[in-house]
Amino acid sequence: MAKTVLVTGSSRGIGKEIARLFGQKGYAVVLNGSKDKKALEDTKKEFLEQGINCIAVLADVSVYEQCQKLFDEIQKVYGGVDILINNAGIAHIGLFSDMTVEQWKKILAVNLESVFNCTHIALKYMLHCHKGSIVNISSMWGQRGASCEAVYSATKGGVDAFTKAMAKELGYSGIRVNAVSCGVIDTEMNSCLTEEEKQMLIEEISLMRMGKAEEVAKLVLFLAEESASYITGQVMVIDGGMM
Repeated sequence: MAKTVLVTGSSRGIGKEIARLFGQKGYAVVLNGSKDKKALEDTKKEFLEQGINCIAVLADVSVYEQCQKLFDEIQKVYGGVDILINNAGIAHIGLFSDMTVEQWKKILAVNLESVFNCTHIALKYMLHCHKGSIVNISSMWGQRGASCEAVYSATKGGVDAFTKAMAKELGYSGIRVNAVSCGVIDTEMNSCLTEEEKQMLIEEISLMRMGKAEEVAKLVLFLAEESASYITGQVMVIDGGMM
């Protein structure tokens, strides 16, 4: 029986490419999105046409109750989650002094609490099986800090710390926990940047280009599989040599 992977926030961008790569490798894939039902169903249709075994579940993983319903559906179809990819995330660019309480609470919920929620529920199955792999999608700004993205940076720093702590807590159970810290990746999340702003960022990258979502996906797949069986508690940076 094929192993099951859940990729949160997988209707587009990095999450979609991660889910696609796992599907191409023979995994049963659980697609997830929080609001855009059409985008989620379109991705499911696309994957099924490519021969990928998948289901799509609309659920806001920043809300524990919805997250539980997501995992209940997975249990009905596949029995449980062998690999969890915590990818769901949102960004906000602007001065912290101009942000509202509601805005920063939303970013905290989507970027950090969703990781707590999914991990907490997934562990019920993984601990029973005494094995599993969790990969959290983080950002270089979690270590560097980004001006005008203070709360986003704080959430990603939290993801990094949570990754290291959970790896220590779960190692005895055969469960590995790692994170992928992304640099500037060419996705819709960066569509708000002007061409001038993009070029300024590229000039700070040793490889002189943005990363591709499929490049991130390949690293995530490596960390999730047995090829990385002795790697845990690591925050692997993929940033093209950001200076």
